[in-house]
Amino acid sequence: MNYLIAVLSDRIQAESAYTILEKGGVSLNQLSIIGKGYKSVSDFTFLDRSAEGRKNAMRMAYWLIPFGFFGGFTFDAITTIDTFGWAGEPFNHIIGGILGAIGGAMGSFFVGGSGFLENSGDTVPFLNRVNAGKYLLIIQGDEFIVNKGKNILRGFQLESMETYQQ
Repeated sequence: MNYLIAVLSDRIQAESAYTILEKGGVSLNQLSIIGKGYKSVSDFTFLDRSAEGRKNAMRMAYWLIPFGFFGGFTFDAITTIDTFGWAGEPFNHIIGGILGAIGGAMGSFFVGGSGFLENSGDTVPFLNRVNAGKYLLIIQGDEFIVNKGKNILRGFQLESMETYQQ
């Protein structure tokens, strides 16, 4: 999927560009305005990496925490290491399982959630512009639609215009 992201300074410019793109043959389901009163950045996961990182961390936690518990329990049972002598044999295995589950949770957070731990990247300037009251006009589609939108938007006073492939 290709994306064209144009930054416009105010709502009136964004609406007029939207209307001209619609009249120029760009389908309405391929156009989006992000800003106050319109869609939010969280609707586009490639713009908001933190939301995608949280989803990845939760998806990984569903299977890493139980797997970690099973792995820790089994490791403690096979090796018969008496790490916690005061707990006794069955509870020593359960504590090993709990420690394995903690390791699984840490793995899902640091590996799966690395998108929301990292607060840098090429999409952060777009987020800052939306927070500053600017509007983003996004065209999504194949290369032909993106180039068509780029040619139509050249007549506007845009702050920036960039294309992305995902």
